[in-house]
Amino acid sequence: MSVSWPDDVDEILAGDLAAGFAYLTPAKGVVITPMAPLGLRDRDAGTLTFSTSLALWKKLDRIRRNPSVAIAYHAREHGFTDRPGFVLIQGRASFDPEPDREWLESITPEWDRYLGPRSKGLSGRMLNTYYWERVAIEIEIERIVSWPETLATGTPQIYGDARPAGPRPQKPPKGGTAPREDASKVAAHVERLPHTLLGWCGADGMPEVAPVTGATASDDGVELEVPAGTLPDGGRRAGLTSHWFMPRMVGQEQRIHTGWVDADGGGVLYSPHTSAGYRLPASKTLMTLGSASLAMRMRASRKAGIAA
Repeated sequence: MSVSWPDDVDEILAGDLAAGFAYLTPAKGVVITPMAPLGLRDRDAGTLTFSTSLALWKKLDRIRRNPSVAIAYHAREHGFTDRPGFVLIQGRASFDPEPDREWLESITPEWDRYLGPRSKGLSGRMLNTYYWERVAIEIEIERIVSWPETLATGTPQIYGDARPAGPRPQKPPKGGTAPREDASKVAAHVERLPHTLLGWCGADGMPEVAPVTGATASDDGVELEVPAGTLPDGGRRAGLTSHWFMPRMVGQEQRIHTGWVDADGGGVLYSPHTSAGYRLPASKTLMTLGSASLAMRMRASRKAGIAA
């Protein structure tokens, strides 16, 4: 049966410019990528849809291997609602690897509303991969967890499948759990950028995501501040993403980490193992150049068997 949701949740799904897309790694870790969902949803069918460039093929490869995903609606700025709340969508994702030009043109009103009109002329040709070498990812929703406050405090409402109890701790990686990236830099990103999300694999194999409100570097890693009771005790692989964005996403920064998190009921310690990210100032020219660079990644997408 499809999952239905009330108007207050729908207002957030329709209004947010940016959301955090979470998917699983083969080792049951989580990667969280900021994206623009464009408000594409079908309440009758119980689905959400968003698009992504084929050049960003690693995300699609992970979905192809494990369709369990989540989307965290956590940021209100530059969108179309100021309603408080933190909404986590969990479900199964699927995509057709062949771009559908007719569908991409059909979402032009949503694209224009959230991201601005597509460029024409030379800029439009430079952005051909970004605009048209895209596929739709449809998420069949299995559960919606909705907190009344944006920092995910209070008692959440559950729509769809019941939420299972916290998962058991995971087996530590062979390389150990100690930080492999500079913890002070990671903590600085959390403190500097307005939004940070922590993700891990739940008991039912779905990504779980919670907001992070602060961080302090220590000799052992990064001490995180998260809502009480959200993270299960024990150690597990986890993703940590901090980001910032401007209107229509012209100007943005992302700092994406994977690593290990330990929780003991009173504290949360994160050990970053990998790091990726970029910063684009609020410049239309730099945004165009950055998006045009996606064309250079298409060869890797074809080699991975994602793009034709």
